[in-house]
Amino acid sequence: MGRIVAIVGRPNVGKSTLFNRLTESREAIVDEVSGVTRDRNYGTCLWNGVSFSVIDTGGYVRNSDDIFEEEINKQVLLAVDEADMILFMVDVTTGIHELDSGVADLLRRSGKKVIVVVNKIDNNERLADATEFYKLGLGDYFPLSSINGAGTGDLLDQIVKDLPDQPAEEIPEIPRVAIVGRPNVGKSSLVNSLLGVDRNIVTPLAGTTRDSIYTRYNKFNHDFLLVDTAGLRKKAKVSEDIEFYSVMRAVRTIESSDLCLLMIDATRGIEAQDLNIISLILKNNKGIIILVNKWDLVEKDNNTALRTEKDIRSKTAPFTDYPVLFISATNKQRIHKILETVELVNNNRRRKISTSELNDVLLGIVHDNPPPSARGKFIKIKYVTQLPVYTPSFAFFCNFPEYIKEPYRRYVENRMREKFDFTGVPIRIFFRKK
Repeated sequence: MGRIVAIVGRPNVGKSTLFNRLTESREAIVDEVSGVTRDRNYGTCLWNGVSFSVIDTGGYVRNSDDIFEEEINKQVLLAVDEADMILFMVDVTTGIHELDSGVADLLRRSGKKVIVVVNKIDNNERLADATEFYKLGLGDYFPLSSINGAGTGDLLDQIVKDLPDQPAEEIPEIPRVAIVGRPNVGKSSLVNSLLGVDRNIVTPLAGTTRDSIYTRYNKFNHDFLLVDTAGLRKKAKVSEDIEFYSVMRAVRTIESSDLCLLMIDATRGIEAQDLNIISLILKNNKGIIILVNKWDLVEKDNNTALRTEKDIRSKTAPFTDYPVLFISATNKQRIHKILETVELVNNNRRRKISTSELNDVLLGIVHDNPPPSARGKFIKIKYVTQLPVYTPSFAFFCNFPEYIKEPYRRYVENRMREKFDFTGVPIRIFFRKK
């Protein structure tokens, strides 16, 4: 297990900026709105050859009516549970706030190694003000300016020195499964049903999950990384900057995953935004499984599922070869079916077909129905091979590749799908000169 360092503190003391410095990323959403970080956010830091994970938590706030602040409170407790070391961040410009004292009590009781980080120290006068933080009773503090990075090196030296000795675990070579879909379709509920832990904040408000979180799922003989993303919504609706980051994040998550579970709301059917997400998944050559969620809320007769499935496939044509599952994330309906289907699609994505088998099967098909001749030239396909790349890709060698048009490419793809199982996986076909 890798070592984990959690950054905690009340809102707006600069936790996300420090997170970005430590992980050298723009992973956390940094914005001037108080309480922007709603979920735990993970990153990796490498310093002097030592690697550890960093969690940026939401601001810790007590006695608040705000539904998020109460949930963020839980997130901090989760981070404290998970972390090997806590960076407790405070702001020199405000001094000790009553909330800081509350957090300090909590941290003293946790028995974890805690480093107090006093942020926004940009001059000597502020350096003198920082001595006040000895009153927290957590020992020495580290003066820091997370905006310009002053003091970060000393802090990192201390973290590396104090971390428990253990080899960091390599990230396993297992499939990365992204859960994508419009806001409020039930993505976080699905993650929680699968993991049986309140990993994410689930509140009945659209657009709650702003950042992606990786969690390993390893039970019932299934092993993969789950990524829960921010809800994708139409670009026009991205009014706050925060939403803009969320869409960027979801796009990046699709890019960095192997396989996407696209959740659709059964009460609304497949919408234009869902089709955009599908084209994004296909453009990135990722595996796809469509989950029709909230199926328990739909009035049904014997044919409802068939009709819904037919409607979905007619709208995604020409690509229709993917699994569709009808689920309820909150009632855990058909959750196990999702696990089996992930395994199936992942195996299809990694399928390798020998050149001899490809030629045996496909040359006959191509011979019986060759590409239409163009400009009086007869096109002959002589040889097929699978390319040694990440997604299933095939090269057909022929005499005039430039004359082969899209309909024929589709014909070849459909025949391949009939002969070999590529359900849920986009396949790429190239015609090349021998």
